[in-house]
Amino acid sequence: MTEFDIVVRSTRVVAPDGVRPASVAVRDGRIEAVGAYNAPLSATEETDLGDVALLPGAVDLDTGVHAPGQDLAEAYRRVGRAALRGGVTSVVASPAPARPAITCADALHVHQRAAAGLPVSVYFLGGVTRGTGPLDLADLQAAGAVAFRGSLSDGGAPDMAALSDARLRKSMAEIAALDSVLLVHAEDADELGTPAVSAERRPPRAERRGLERVIAAARVVGTRTHVCPFSAAECAALLAAAESIGVALSAQSCAHYLCLPAEALAPDSPAQACRPPVRSDANRKALWSALLSEDSAISTVGSGHLPANGIHTLDWNLPALWTAATRRGLGLADLVRWASRAPADLVGLTGKGRIAVGCDADLVAFDHLRRRIVPGDDPSPYAGRELTGGVGPVWVMGRRSPEDPDNSA
Repeated sequence: MTEFDIVVRSTRVVAPDGVRPASVAVRDGRIEAVGAYNAPLSATEETDLGDVALLPGAVDLDTGVHAPGQDLAEAYRRVGRAALRGGVTSVVASPAPARPAITCADALHVHQRAAAGLPVSVYFLGGVTRGTGPLDLADLQAAGAVAFRGSLSDGGAPDMAALSDARLRKSMAEIAALDSVLLVHAEDADELGTPAVSAERRPPRAERRGLERVIAAARVVGTRTHVCPFSAAECAALLAAAESIGVALSAQSCAHYLCLPAEALAPDSPAQACRPPVRSDANRKALWSALLSEDSAISTVGSGHLPANGIHTLDWNLPALWTAATRRGLGLADLVRWASRAPADLVGLTGKGRIAVGCDADLVAFDHLRRRIVPGDDPSPYAGRELTGGVGPVWVMGRRSPEDPDNSA
């Protein structure tokens, strides 16, 4: 009998063909077999989760890593630990705010060295700013950038200045030539004023105007574009309309936009610093309607983790999203689609985001029934709230996490 490195069994394995009892066998960091729950598989290590679900690890797009004054390597270590607690096995790091901002290959190499040896997989977005040229983008891609990111306002301040329409179109053309994708913070700088209004006062029209600019540029150039993050539900029709005119446009929302209404936020809540802001309860409900619509262009849901602004959300990534999803009668397959498969597909991480033969063995045990009160002193916007879903154990490339995520307690 063939012996595998590990076998994990669960009555709720979330595979591409649905949620079902199964056993997952792993060798050399990859999934080699997905069989029946009681399949006679021999392994060095075997774990039977019973009714606890087994998910593919989440892939978090545009994750903020660096905080001012923090050692870069320590920033990555903290993000790695937070990711495991939140069920994230792959982090796609934002180019800014960071020191150095990832706007050239040399800066990317600095970040790659700082992130070496983490217990999660780390990928990088290349920054697009006013002075970025085609050689910079090509060099970033050659050095390992899986996609690119730019902003129409202060989404990457102070390292990545707002892109003009001309610079946006030029960058899009260069990115299209590289067969890559552009993630863009689409709040329009003119609508925010100078200096920009405070985070909680940012109007939906800033997102609307930014979306109009992105759609106009992408329609001419044909670049695959992902608006990130997206919060204003009233703009969802614009996203949907883009596809009807041949624009390859999609968007990412964040768990806190789907979980937290502005009316319930304390004045000192970390969520008050979100850009775009956490909006009204009516907007939150409409955002869910947009996400669940048949023609929805909101394809991914991320953590929005941004320690530079005091937003620590990575730790509660899956439980927060699952808590809101279960209230709408949604299932584990929906959770995996938004948090794992779609983000992996967007940036070309074809071995991530699914439990299937040949894919990387990034696996998360997820107790979908466990309830927990987030500690009152937690730095996340979820402090004091009850969330559903416990994370752990976690395997990354077939290796069990050396520390048990706190969210399983």
